[in-house]
Amino acid sequence: MAKIPSFIALCNTTLWLDSATNLAIVDLNTFFLPSMFLASIGLGLLIKFTVNSLRKQTSVSASFPLPPGPSPWPILGSIPDLLRNKPSYRWILGLMKEMNTEIACIRLGNVHVIPVTSPDLAREFLNKQDTVFASRPKTMATEYLSRGFLTAVVTPWGDQWKKMRRVVSSEMVSHVRLRWLLEKRNEEANNLVFYLHNQCNKNSLCGGQVFNLRLLTRQFSGNVIRKMIFNKRYFGKGREDGGPGTEEIEHVDSAFEVLSYVYAFGIQDYLPYLRWLDLDGHEKIVSRAMGVVNKYHDPIIEERIRQWTDGTMKNKVPEDLLDVLISLKDEHGKPLLSTEEIKAQAGELILATVDNPANAVEWAMAEMINQPDILRKAAEEIDLVVGKSRWVQESDFAKLNYVKACAREALRLHPLAPFNVPHVSISDTVVAGYFIPKGSHVLLSRTGLGQNPRIWHEPLKFNPERHLMSKDGSGVADVDLNEQELRFISFSTGRRGCVGSQLGTAITIMLLARLIQGFDWSAPPGESVIDLSESANDLLLAKPLFAHGKPRLDLHIYPVE
Repeated sequence: MAKIPSFIALCNTTLWLDSATNLAIVDLNTFFLPSMFLASIGLGLLIKFTVNSLRKQTSVSASFPLPPGPSPWPILGSIPDLLRNKPSYRWILGLMKEMNTEIACIRLGNVHVIPVTSPDLAREFLNKQDTVFASRPKTMATEYLSRGFLTAVVTPWGDQWKKMRRVVSSEMVSHVRLRWLLEKRNEEANNLVFYLHNQCNKNSLCGGQVFNLRLLTRQFSGNVIRKMIFNKRYFGKGREDGGPGTEEIEHVDSAFEVLSYVYAFGIQDYLPYLRWLDLDGHEKIVSRAMGVVNKYHDPIIEERIRQWTDGTMKNKVPEDLLDVLISLKDEHGKPLLSTEEIKAQAGELILATVDNPANAVEWAMAEMINQPDILRKAAEEIDLVVGKSRWVQESDFAKLNYVKACAREALRLHPLAPFNVPHVSISDTVVAGYFIPKGSHVLLSRTGLGQNPRIWHEPLKFNPERHLMSKDGSGVADVDLNEQELRFISFSTGRRGCVGSQLGTAITIMLLARLIQGFDWSAPPGESVIDLSESANDLLLAKPLFAHGKPRLDLHIYPVE
């Protein structure tokens, strides 16, 4: 059978996909479906597409054009092109570069996807018109993640989102709550240097040890948020040396696997009628990974709810965020949250916390090891502000501008995800003279913004100093990881902005500062530099960062347990 590029052919009872998509041929005889049924599906799709298109022809759309983009196929839109060009985000940004545009419109199925690489346009979407773009798309992966859209981050606009947003912002990540949980974060910061120092002592003849910093950064983030929510570091027996156990590694690895498929341009998210086929295999992967995450979360949550219900916890002060969620009451004195809502929100906060700090610090360390002067300046700043007789604390962060600039530069140059969480328009509108239909998915490109040569001088160079000058050029800036002007995206802004930016900042800066303060870092023996190659399929380092660490403080400073 001749290959037909950019086309999906329904032939008898077999669904053939262009071999360039790397998707397997699906034999529909397996499902015992007659060809007439498949034909009826195709006809139904065509009718629905036609009706929806007619409905969207408003007076606004007649007056303003859509943003530029490729000519879409009937029904499918640009899905065939998307499937033939992996990874999808590189194809999208490459297409925008070819068209010389900072905003585009790519129709996938019946959805208009609007990628943006301009800070000015980004502010138009998230600041000036944030009420219009305040919803989220319903996708397969976010349905699993949120247990049916019960949470604060990925749930579409509506009463459930408003309820959970209030819970998270006022009860979980408020300034008062984070101050209450400070000691738990400090325990994990101390455990980090305790573990690293233990490992160095095992190899004392060599004066240090080679560490997998991807594993370390991810596990530190996981430890912090597990301690804050469940008041525990380990799901299993744990380790006396402070390192992660097999359960913790499986937990965090599964969390990252789920995150890699959230808003991953899955076929089922644009042609939901084909979800049952799981053509790209995403649902099988997400279902398995969320099953692992829930395997560790659910027993703890269910047991704690039982304790609060049967009186075991009577008159007891909440000790962690799980206690807080369970103890919340409505105006009638009844539990505010259902068991499913508690499970969903606890899980979402964990997934939302482990990714950015770990990725930013891994990349920052890789870049700084390759530029020893930057690493030296960061260590000198810590020594000047904190000294060498105690460990850096969150109260020191305000004075660690250079360290914060290093983290900020890593967030700019090396974001974890190519796009921010999509914003869905709840009505037709016009942005920069372009018609944006209701239901459009607006994607702010993290790399497109952070590496925009119109905005940044030498955008591909890791240069923390660029963040130290005030905007008016009159003096030194008070460095903050937030970027309100959307020249890059760290925590986003607007109605759907990240309410956990203070927590994200605390985890990121503490992780980076403790690594720099406690140890001298270099490339592993036998290697002169760190390979900074980017992964072929995502924005991670192509290989996990391995680096040689050696204690740089007096022995008595390091924790002994």
